[in-house]
Amino acid sequence: MQELIFTVFITISYVLTPGASGATSLFNVVDYGAVGDGKTDDSAAFSKAWKATCNAPSRNPILIIPATKIFLLKPVTFSGPCKPTSIHVLMSGNIVAPNSKMAWKGFHINRWLAFTHVNGLTIIGSGTINGRGAAWWSQPCLHKVPKGVTCKGPTALTFYSCNGLVLKGIRHINSQRNHITISNCKDVTFSNLHISAPKTSPNTDGIDISGSSNVQILNSFIGTGDDCIAISSGSSHINITGIACGPGHGISIGALGAHGEDTVEEVHVRNCTLKGTMTGVRIKTWQGGVGNARRISFEKIRFIRADSPIIIDQYYCPSRVNCKNETSGIRISDVSYRSIIGTSTTDKVINLSCDQNVGCTNIQFNYVYITSTVPGKKAYAFSFNAHGNYTHTRPVVKGLQAYPGEEGGYLKKDG
Repeated sequence: MQELIFTVFITISYVLTPGASGATSLFNVVDYGAVGDGKTDDSAAFSKAWKATCNAPSRNPILIIPATKIFLLKPVTFSGPCKPTSIHVLMSGNIVAPNSKMAWKGFHINRWLAFTHVNGLTIIGSGTINGRGAAWWSQPCLHKVPKGVTCKGPTALTFYSCNGLVLKGIRHINSQRNHITISNCKDVTFSNLHISAPKTSPNTDGIDISGSSNVQILNSFIGTGDDCIAISSGSSHINITGIACGPGHGISIGALGAHGEDTVEEVHVRNCTLKGTMTGVRIKTWQGGVGNARRISFEKIRFIRADSPIIIDQYYCPSRVNCKNETSGIRISDVSYRSIIGTSTTDKVINLSCDQNVGCTNIQFNYVYITSTVPGKKAYAFSFNAHGNYTHTRPVVKGLQAYPGEEGGYLKKDG
């Protein structure tokens, strides 16, 4: 209903002010040759419609992807910069990827749909983006490759250097690899998204953020085969609120330090529920890196049968082969965990494995209560070279200092 009202409004605005420089103009992909039968390649039509929208003389052009249709798209990039200061995409219809990986022949294999250098972009609607990723999950390479070569497959939806970006209401399923990647963007708001893929689908992260700032991810469901949200180097002022995550690998910062200097700061995760995830909230860094992960908070988090709810891992080495032990490491500091409750399917519910040389500083636990669902096992916390304080926390984090007046992780007046 909101989309209908929005469409009627912009149509009336256009009709009442024809030819005006500030008028809203509409660009329907069907008018540029898109068929929308789910079988015909509509890539060229979408590219034509985008070019017209991007070069529109009006200030607020609208690209319309109409309802009741399914548009098959090969890899396509929607490039800017554009003439209008803002562009709206009203996505009521559905978009699907080709069934065959060979559709990527001649294209960059690392992406399917991409928006680059488009400022003031808003994509809103109830449509679905279906990556049909099953063909990529077992073998992410396009062709047979020599032994030792690693392929990653395409990211379904990429935003690169798009400032003032809004994505709202879209449903995104079964991506080939990452569902959505945000890279080198500023002032981003994602809300009311539904992102899903089977828990067995490899590397199907929900949202990946790198080199970006002032990003808000709000009120969304994400259940995939990898991280629900992953935050990588160069990102700052990231606010994640109201996320239902699971299945998946939780909400992660890192891994940082694999290729030199990395910094992530001012990340705040609030009011989230993680259900049946492999990990909960974690910070992971490689040995030998340089940089910082700092001013990070996790507040009002609920775990429901998460395998490993709270993790700081400065010895990240997923292959478990030739893992290094270096003298340098990413500095982790000013990390707080507050008002966190829930259950874990393991007994090690808190794991702070900090670098033996650098360590973690100013780690704060306040009102954290996590229990284990393992029969006969009591939840415990592991801490190595982590420094900070705790209060009202169970299990007790013995490597940290209890606030004055505490005994066994509780203030004495609480019993």
